[in-house]
Amino acid sequence: MSTLAITIVSLIICFFIGMPIFMSLIISAVIAITTCGYLPMSIIHNSLFDGVNLFPLLAIPCFVIAGTLMEYGNITKQIIDVVKQLVGRLPGGLGITTILACTFFAAISGSGPGTVAAIGTLMIPSMVRNGYTPSYAAASASSGGTIGILLPPSNPMIIFAILANVSVTAMFTAGILPGLMVAVCMTSMAMLKAKLEGVKPDVEQPPFNLKVFLKSLSKGGFALATPFIILGSIYTGMATPVEASVIAIVWALFVGIVINKALRWKHIKLSLLEGAMLCGTVLFIVGASTLFGKILTYEQAPLRLANMVFGVSKDPEIVLLMIVGILYFLGMFMETLSTMIILAPVLLPMVVGLGIDPIHFGVIMVITNEVAMLTPPLGVNLFVASRIANLSVEKISLAVLPYLFVLTMCILIVIYCPFLSTWLPSVLGAGQ
Repeated sequence: MSTLAITIVSLIICFFIGMPIFMSLIISAVIAITTCGYLPMSIIHNSLFDGVNLFPLLAIPCFVIAGTLMEYGNITKQIIDVVKQLVGRLPGGLGITTILACTFFAAISGSGPGTVAAIGTLMIPSMVRNGYTPSYAAASASSGGTIGILLPPSNPMIIFAILANVSVTAMFTAGILPGLMVAVCMTSMAMLKAKLEGVKPDVEQPPFNLKVFLKSLSKGGFALATPFIILGSIYTGMATPVEASVIAIVWALFVGIVINKALRWKHIKLSLLEGAMLCGTVLFIVGASTLFGKILTYEQAPLRLANMVFGVSKDPEIVLLMIVGILYFLGMFMETLSTMIILAPVLLPMVVGLGIDPIHFGVIMVITNEVAMLTPPLGVNLFVASRIANLSVEKISLAVLPYLFVLTMCILIVIYCPFLSTWLPSVLGAGQ
């Protein structure tokens, strides 16, 4: 049996027995090194250090801390209040409010499950009180939360930029148009579902009043300014993504403590703890994946995979469809970052060889991983919404099927219309 085959088999066995992702990658890599006999053991600690010694990784825990601080600082509720003024009286208005609020909050936290928790905690009980079924409410929140990884500042976008050696700013910019497209399609589906289920408009929500809306807008002005400050500092060149993540923390503290007077020391400690836990998890996985990726490179795994795929087709769109199919399957069993970290180094040389822009491919990987958040048995957004709505994951899984259809259509549009992800970076000069 070849070294590559031993590596893959040992990785699958580690997954099957429930070994953590980072340990599975390290164990299979060590087995490969001891088996092949031509690689020095020093490659282990060198690769682990190279993987964690990446400056852009600092942005991930900082954005998570900022998003958590904003949730505790009452910013989430202010965002919801403003959005509800605009669309609350439409059919399925609270479902639309949930998805749009998730879209807005996504431009703060960069986390899918975090967005579901922040928005769903407030909106799911509100929808149930107003006559929406628990399954409709949970499906709206869990589906809207997937937008959190497509719009900047997205954690998976940062990871892909590091793996593909492209600009983080370019990846952030590339996700804006596809993210807005997904948001519009999801709100349309929420409205259609509400009409089919006979849900009446929110009886607690008064008709639109410009004076009331402006008052709500004024009250939540600092909260609504948050994503513009974060992203504006990046796109104007005033700050790098890492620096912008620190700006986000400072702004969240200012709004939460000085403006809203809702943030307490215990909230700050919890936010720092959550950021530290995520940072540790990401560093372990990235370091381990760097080691695993080097083993695959030495064994020419990308070249072998490319030869297999090219034996089926060399058409770029067909190859992308095949990759999406693989990601659909793996997404049911693997966490989003893990899927990207393991597959991106293997798939990138192949797609670049076909003339596919790596930034375009990164957007496809991220938007496909949105589907993974809604597909059991490992759909993380489903589990978050399940706890909030006190509903079984099976029932929510059925309720999100229309949103999965919408996401699939959006993925196909992005594949066949690459300008959606490449036009804005070129216009704004966010190069690779």
